[in-house]
Amino acid sequence: MEIDFRKVLAEKKELVWQEVEKYLEDLIKFPIYCRIPSRYQLLVRFHQKIASEYPKRKGKYIRPTLLILTAAAMGFPEKKAIKTAAAMQISEDWILNHDDVEDDSLERRGKPALHRLYGKELAINAGDALHILMWKILWDNRQVLGEEKAGEVAEEFFRMLNRTTLGQTIEIYWTKKNKVNLTDEDILFILESKTAYYTIAGPMRLGAILAGASGEQLKAIYEFGKPLGYCFQIRDDILDLTSDFAGLKKQTGNDVYEGKRTIVLSHLFRTVKGEDKKRLLKIMAKKREEKTVEEVNWVIGLMKKHGSLEYAQKLAEKFANQAQEVFEKKLGFLKYQPARNQLQAGINFVLRREY
Repeated sequence: MEIDFRKVLAEKKELVWQEVEKYLEDLIKFPIYCRIPSRYQLLVRFHQKIASEYPKRKGKYIRPTLLILTAAAMGFPEKKAIKTAAAMQISEDWILNHDDVEDDSLERRGKPALHRLYGKELAINAGDALHILMWKILWDNRQVLGEEKAGEVAEEFFRMLNRTTLGQTIEIYWTKKNKVNLTDEDILFILESKTAYYTIAGPMRLGAILAGASGEQLKAIYEFGKPLGYCFQIRDDILDLTSDFAGLKKQTGNDVYEGKRTIVLSHLFRTVKGEDKKRLLKIMAKKREEKTVEEVNWVIGLMKKHGSLEYAQKLAEKFANQAQEVFEKKLGFLKYQPARNQLQAGINFVLRREY
């Protein structure tokens, strides 16, 4: 029977959310030596409300789900993986807080982006609060995993997030410079940093570390996560241009407004000629707020006309096939069921998802 990966996500989301929710209460717990006077309690609750906004909106929980499934596929108890999975999810929520400010995004998970509700300063600070909470969860992990294993997990978080912020630096830099001659290799370098490691390989490596994976096994997981991460982000970029994310997104072509360097856009830059190219370059040189709906729709139409969307979809399929091949040939150590089959179902979900 075919596995519905969405149901797997929903099941793991509920487990991890219970842990995340408990830790959101720590945002307003202070020891007696620095206890908050009662007259400031409304402000304390306001702080908690803002910082909790993105976690409470929730997401698909792909990252913590992959973490738990990988651990389970190596025989590690799900219960002992929950704190690490909660830290993984909180990391996404603080990164999105900052990412939305950097991109000046309009929405997040079907509602206005946090900085659109409270201003950039408070949104950034809310992200900082969640960042601190993430490290608190990882510190508490010592009680579950012991000092050595918790340290290994924290070290992997550092490596993963360090690579993620590097990718963000490069993407923002190239966008600000309006760089138009990027190759697929250039774009994939960003995607490896921001998506392949952070969304696929990192969560799976964390699950494997919990289960005592060897260096070779962790290397094989990264080899799998790299193409699947490429597929994930390319599919995401296509959906940004063609989908409303199951009603959660009101603005089509958000990446075009932001000037984000994607596989789709880089293909268009290489393909379009003449007057169309001149107009494209003029539009993409504008800031987000300067671009009109008509201009963005024209760019999307140009992407369709020149086969950029089709090119990107074929590339996503190629990377999904590569990931499937690595999974079958090199990840046999992920052997326990039903977790192994659920992980395999995730490959098809990444390629075919509509939101």
